[in-house]
Amino acid sequence: MESRSPLQIQAYDYLKKMILSGKLEPDVLYSETRMSAELGISRTPMREALRCLSQDGYITIVPSKGFMLRSLNEQDMEESIQIRCAIEGFCVQVIAAEADTKKGWKLLGELEKLLEKQEKLLLPGSQGQVREEKGEPRVWSDAALEAFMEYDHQFHRALIDYVGNREFKQTFQRLMYLIHLTTARALSIPGRTEDTMKEHKLFYSYLKDGDGDSAYKLMMVHLMMPLAMHLTKK
Repeated sequence: MESRSPLQIQAYDYLKKMILSGKLEPDVLYSETRMSAELGISRTPMREALRCLSQDGYITIVPSKGFMLRSLNEQDMEESIQIRCAIEGFCVQVIAAEADTKKGWKLLGELEKLLEKQEKLLLPGSQGQVREEKGEPRVWSDAALEAFMEYDHQFHRALIDYVGNREFKQTFQRLMYLIHLTTARALSIPGRTEDTMKEHKLFYSYLKDGDGDSAYKLMMVHLMMPLAMHLTKK
């Protein structure tokens, strides 16, 4: 969103938070007028916010009626994952080649902090653990799962931001909601959070060693995993 007014920013952030928190539901037609009244702003900044949310892939605008949340179908999942593989795969090779530089060390430090935050959510007695009985899968609170996903998104965004390619950043932002839906679906499967953590840590170790080939191969498996899990369940 460029040259945004304060009210446009307010409307955009409000609706985005509502979408990501699950307070707006799929397959429901929402009124632009009603949302404007709810937020206490005019329809013009709301309309601009909705246009930007549509461009960023969060919603589908229904002309003269309102908007609906974008749904996740198999084609969307497959195509968004393929785009991520192309972009993040390139970024991984660049980062691995520069791992032993000041810029590379800075990124590795950022990734390490994110890994620590994710790992804390997996510790017994943490805010992420609602119940974990012997022989039973861990049960997560909604807030903890959202936190884990946010750290996951930050981890991958850090790889893209490192390269500084504006088109990469814009594409990732446009795919953000589909990425969020794909990640949420994958992490709802028992044990996937722990496996994600293991993959992130191993990936980090490959990067730290400058092993671009191993880091690349692992990233491809990691990104394709939600699709593989979805196809297995069919």
